[in-house]
Amino acid sequence: MKMTYFQDTDTLYLEFNNNPIVETQEINENTLVDLDKNGNICAITLEHARSLTDLNAFSLETIVAPELASSL
Repeated sequence: MKMTYFQDTDTLYLEFNNNPIVETQEINENTLVDLDKNGNICAITLEHARSLTDLNAFSLETIVAPELASSL
């Protein structure tokens, strides 16, 4: 997964995989979803990202399933 912020256009691009994009669907005026040939989400584009998100407070949290925790 890769996140890219384009400051000049205030656009946040969240890329989930490198699958070829065959379709882009507009969810609303600020959100686009890129799909592969199987309808899987490849990426999400957020226009006007600063008004929709708090870019300075990014964090990643991993939740381990209880059945996996004992094997760690």
